[in-house]
Amino acid sequence: MSVEIKTTTVQTLRHTFSHTRRRFGDKPASRYQEASFDLEAATNFHYRPLWQPDKLLNDPTRTAVVMADWGKVSDPRQYYYGAYVQARARMQENAEHDYAFCEKRNMLAGLDPVSLTQISALLLPLRHAELGANMNNSNIAADGLGTSLTQMHMFHAMDRLGIAQYLSRIGLMLDDGDVLLLAKAKQQWLGDPAWQGLRRYVEDSLVVRDWFELTLAQNLVSDGLVYPLLFHKFDEQLSANGAGQVGMLTEFMRLWFAESQRWVDALVKTVIAESPANLARVETWVDQWSRRALAAVRPLAAMGPGDAALDAVCSEFAVRLKKIGLSGVAP
Repeated sequence: MSVEIKTTTVQTLRHTFSHTRRRFGDKPASRYQEASFDLEAATNFHYRPLWQPDKLLNDPTRTAVVMADWGKVSDPRQYYYGAYVQARARMQENAEHDYAFCEKRNMLAGLDPVSLTQISALLLPLRHAELGANMNNSNIAADGLGTSLTQMHMFHAMDRLGIAQYLSRIGLMLDDGDVLLLAKAKQQWLGDPAWQGLRRYVEDSLVVRDWFELTLAQNLVSDGLVYPLLFHKFDEQLSANGAGQVGMLTEFMRLWFAESQRWVDALVKTVIAESPANLARVETWVDQWSRRALAAVRPLAAMGPGDAALDAVCSEFAVRLKKIGLSGVAP
């Protein structure tokens, strides 16, 4: 008996899904492309939103910025849900190791009273601003257009909730598990004159209806001044005063900010490159919110890092804006 072995070649008729084929061509798509582009519904709606009957569910007129295709916006980190969760799990694992190390060795017990007072006054009330940032990015994710854009803001919203929790943990560690420092930080947020500028900035941003203006006010301007001031310059001051161990507890925030700048800058670059009208409108918004943010953080700088540190932060922020393409705009 003879056995004859034959091979059959099956010709591939298509290499990817329809939505990625229309945008990227008939070739294998990456996981990021499959999960991020042209997924939002655009036709065949049965009704308009009952809470906003003048708009469609995915309506480009929710912002004054005009893009022919919001699909041009992409994340340089290539984050879709799976990649984002894996990246954050690694960051959280490192952060948990740092917190456990500090708790096991009771490293915060040796803080001098001046450093303890500054940390309580400058870092703990910031958790309320982080919760505002969580709400703002959730609103942008709801009103924005295009999955590649809205998922970035939703991931960002969850990050801000996590950062608020880390700041709360710092307060608990400083207070030996008690909540007195956190309660005091809430009262500082509500009534301390030094925090009222930032508090008003956050509360005013909560009612901004143009979602692209909101992402500029929150993710570009406010974060672009607050994070370098309170997590970089203030950390340098603490280290110089012998309280460098606190930097282990805020390393997550510094790493996160360095990463998040990449997609924020990419988003703004893409939008202002679309048209001169977009560029002019974005520059107006950035200038307006930068002036407000600078006035809001100046009292905080006076409580800790100082005016010289704030000037350095402003200079670095101006350089960042020019790299994006917003020439002539500075706080």
